[in-house]
Amino acid sequence: MSEKITIIGGGNLGSAIAEGLLDSGFIHPAHLTITKRTVATIEYLAAKGAYISSDNAAAVADADYIILAIKPFQIKDVLLQIQPYLTPQKHTIISVVTGVWIKDMVEILGTEFTIFRAMPNTAIAIQQSMTCITAFNASNANKAFVTRLFNQLGKTVFIEENLMDAATVLGACGTAYAMRFIRANIQGGIEIGFSAATASLIAAQTIKGAAQLLLERNTHPEQEIDKVTTPKGCTIAGLNEMEHQGFSSSLIKGVVTSYKKIKSQDM
Repeated sequence: MSEKITIIGGGNLGSAIAEGLLDSGFIHPAHLTITKRTVATIEYLAAKGAYISSDNAAAVADADYIILAIKPFQIKDVLLQIQPYLTPQKHTIISVVTGVWIKDMVEILGTEFTIFRAMPNTAIAIQQSMTCITAFNASNANKAFVTRLFNQLGKTVFIEENLMDAATVLGACGTAYAMRFIRANIQGGIEIGFSAATASLIAAQTIKGAAQLLLERNTHPEQEIDKVTTPKGCTIAGLNEMEHQGFSSSLIKGVVTSYKKIKSQDM
């Protein structure tokens, strides 16, 4: 791959993206630059062959794709800092900055640039993210490249930008919802006789397997549920008790409550 990528911001997210791209072989190490004010904390990326720098302006000049992995309050200052070194014909901007809309970047950079907004989740650290992407002024070639890039880090889907808040709830907050379910499953496992370590292993691997079934078979959850529920069996007894206690409705209410909260913060 000949395209050069610069990641502005070598914090947890930026460094996770860099590691994923390097470890997957998606990019030649010499074509990847990552910046941070204190480069000592990302020297391990230099050991992998990437170029590290504290100079954002110099880092973007030769790049084709620029990934912004900074704090929301830094976006304006960073864009103004690098703007003199950017040209719409060469540079494509990819923002993974939470809560920063494409219109916010257009106000600074103008309408000629190709801009992507991407929202990964914390599983990007192990290259298992669900990344939602939206685009502005993007060609099919641009979209294909950005899709390949984030597919190295998990799975991707393109959505309308007005769904980004909803995607945050389902794809990012959803990680916490899943963790809470796994924790409850572990606690139940301990109560019926397992050690905490064994219950944790069984619960986590079972959820991983269940999710993989849906992803690989492209089936509806109810289809897979039907395969493990037998008449008068223990599975249906447990499921019915959970529903009687409000299991599904509480999850739905939680998703909607999180969405209302994030929308109220946009206002």
